[in-house]
Amino acid sequence: MPGIARWRDNLPAELCRNRELEIMLHLRILCRAKNRSTAVLVKPVGSSSLCVLKNKYLLHKRGYNSSRENFSKDEHKKYIGCIGVVSILGFYYYYTSNKRRAFAREHEIESHSGQRSSPGEFDSRYKSYTLSEVAKHDNKNVGIWVTYKQGVYDITDFIEKHPGGAGKIIMAAGGSIEPFWMIFSNHNKRDIYDLLESMRIGNISKEEASTAVEGMEDPYANDPQRHKILIINNPKPFNAETPAPLLIESFHTPSDLFYVRNHLPVPDVDPQTYELEIAIEEDTKKVLRLDDIKKYPKHTVSSTIMCAGNRRSEMAKVKAVKGLSWSVGAVGNATWSGAKLCDILNDLNVKEEDYEHIQFEGLDLDPSSTPYGSSIPISKAIDPKGDVILAYEMNGKPLPRDHGFPIRVVVPGVVGARNVKWLGRIIISKHESQSQWQQGDYKGFSPSTDWDTVDFSKSPAIQELPVISAICTPQSGDQVVVQNGKIKVAGYAWSGGGQKIVRVDVTIDGGDTWHTAEFFGQDLSKPGRHWSWTLWQVEIPVKEGDKNVEIWAKAVDSMYNVQPESFKNIWNLRGVLNNAYHRVKIDLK
Repeated sequence: MPGIARWRDNLPAELCRNRELEIMLHLRILCRAKNRSTAVLVKPVGSSSLCVLKNKYLLHKRGYNSSRENFSKDEHKKYIGCIGVVSILGFYYYYTSNKRRAFAREHEIESHSGQRSSPGEFDSRYKSYTLSEVAKHDNKNVGIWVTYKQGVYDITDFIEKHPGGAGKIIMAAGGSIEPFWMIFSNHNKRDIYDLLESMRIGNISKEEASTAVEGMEDPYANDPQRHKILIINNPKPFNAETPAPLLIESFHTPSDLFYVRNHLPVPDVDPQTYELEIAIEEDTKKVLRLDDIKKYPKHTVSSTIMCAGNRRSEMAKVKAVKGLSWSVGAVGNATWSGAKLCDILNDLNVKEEDYEHIQFEGLDLDPSSTPYGSSIPISKAIDPKGDVILAYEMNGKPLPRDHGFPIRVVVPGVVGARNVKWLGRIIISKHESQSQWQQGDYKGFSPSTDWDTVDFSKSPAIQELPVISAICTPQSGDQVVVQNGKIKVAGYAWSGGGQKIVRVDVTIDGGDTWHTAEFFGQDLSKPGRHWSWTLWQVEIPVKEGDKNVEIWAKAVDSMYNVQPESFKNIWNLRGVLNNAYHRVKIDLK
């Protein structure tokens, strides 16, 4: 395009020594990268090297048209570090929905010795190419190729099946996927490698392969320090839960012990330059700085936030599911202070009847500079009793970085995925967020739905979570001392939508006898606004001579919703909504 050519011609001399250097400039990414992007890639054509640029940049307007926007020389310098990159996140989902194809060519990923080869290593059975040859395969007419280490892969047939859309993955054409897998480290698994190797067509030299990550830094190097007691489920991006016994030590979970659910690297946001855009559809109506948000009346709400996958490890015992293997600790309760979202919407004269959804975008970005995004119904956002908060404090202190500093949206009674951290943009819209995390994840399905038949468009996004409880002490496998013929059991219970927990029942004899727990911590709010969990405890008589028992717990909320008995009938392929009876086997002494 002429605009791209003009931009390229104005590159500084040090970036133009190689006349064959071509820049893939995706202006839509520039427009959405305000205050966000730090590391980007330049893809060479006809060159054996990959130039890695690191250049923070700031954009002050959105909505550019990529084929018509003109830049001045000053603007060229300002945005010199920007290029297009792509997310390969969809490889994981593609694998699960195409397992047969992933292994159809399994014999092709065996080495001559009969041993399975390491992914991307040189394989003499395949033809060798240069990076220049690979780079020419960047469209469907000639085939779309990517590299991983020394491997070359034809992903042409994969493009249209990419859950994130063909538009994103096409930007990887002719380049290496390694920099992107540095972001999404969950791809570094045998089954993902097998899928990739099933599309193997060739090799590149060891020297050229080394240029793919030359100069690249660990995108997680600037993540904050975490408390060592957290149980890590995934280090990059960081995901960790609170040890179960600590959950019931305090009604409000200490901030440094609160579970952490990150999808991407933690952004480092300067509160002095922080801005929150508020748009109606794509038209920005207001930009608020941190001090502007703090000028609104300050409200404090006590609210539990829980990951949709909490207790997923139990569902996985029925049949394998995809996702982090959470135990009972992907939940926490805290006080959150900030401005009510309804006050800000009222300032813009937003009427509930004119719109359907409030979309949120974070400042955490995937490799294509697409932010984490989600949305909630406008009825929840605009209702003063909905208590939706633009929080800048957690437990009376500024938000920690892991929990959204400087601003996160807190949506009481709703799944954690909608409580967007590092909030960068609010969009008032007639449409739900089109984010992958709203449209292609965090949804429930029938137990009979598998990865060959799943259609994410047919299931609504999770909002309010169902009633749940968990036993925090004792834990499975514990040896418990029987005192005065009894054992002590304690845990938490919670229900989405602001429903109050009215009862927790516990049994150790398979349901023949139930014991009602007493509450030692509960939200005292008005009906429909019980956003916090309930902490409970009970002493249960044990038969003399019993050597072991299995404890069951179930909760009942104010709408008389009760937990289902087993995971078998609520199993779903994403391992969400894990609210069956909690069961803990212990030994007695």
